[in-house]
Amino acid sequence: MFKKIASFFMAAVTFICVVLNIPCYAGGKELDLDRFSLVWSDEFDGDCVDETIWSGHYVWGGTEIRRGGYWNKQMACVSDGHLTIRTAYMPDGLDGGPAGYYSYGMDTRNAFEQKYGYFETRCILPKGHDLWGAFWLLCDGVFDEAQEGVNGAELDVFESLYTDAKNPNMVSSNIHIDGYGDAHRALGSKKFLLHGNPYEEFNTYGMEWNEKEYTFYINGRKSFSTSWGGVSAVPEWLILSVETGGKDGVPSCGILDGVESSEFIVDYVRAYAYK
Repeated sequence: MFKKIASFFMAAVTFICVVLNIPCYAGGKELDLDRFSLVWSDEFDGDCVDETIWSGHYVWGGTEIRRGGYWNKQMACVSDGHLTIRTAYMPDGLDGGPAGYYSYGMDTRNAFEQKYGYFETRCILPKGHDLWGAFWLLCDGVFDEAQEGVNGAELDVFESLYTDAKNPNMVSSNIHIDGYGDAHRALGSKKFLLHGNPYEEFNTYGMEWNEKEYTFYINGRKSFSTSWGGVSAVPEWLILSVETGGKDGVPSCGILDGVESSEFIVDYVRAYAYK
């Protein structure tokens, strides 16, 4: 009885914090994985990034500008059962690119996409001021401005938020629809705190998606759910990325905050379908 009361209280507190957009710990209902079957995963057990699965996310050649830095596939590697996306200042650039902060973004666009189910990653966040480590879903329909999010949305399962000096141990979940121009709309950052040190310890971040709503989870506990913007009804691919603050390759002030380099370490990415 006490456990049920405590669980109800935690869920109520989480709900109130989400409504008021106050950072809190995920304390909602526990995820029931028995409702799903694992249909796809990358456990990163090899000795290199599997390029039959992962392509550069809008990286078509060697180096591409991404916000205040550059993306290049040389910044990603696989060893000891983990994917590592490294962020560092490269004084000589990479593949003909200029000096600057380099990292990487990679997606399954050409290998795997899915509509509905549960999607999860287990990872250690990249530490450093103005770095965005993220696990997210996307499709070309996100650029359709006619039907809100029904034809596709950017679904940010989590983004790391080391930019917040008061609460660095925090992530957000976001939804973007109607392209990235004047019609763009977003469900503003829903922020959640993490116990321990997510920049040194593994945590899991997941999202359940069905025709009714999206439900987000941290370490198997519900953080919040929403149907805002109209739920995407098309398959979407998976993305892992690290971005540096700034614009057009010019970094914001204090990138990495004195840290020589930073690592986004991913243990696995998994996709489940409803049974």
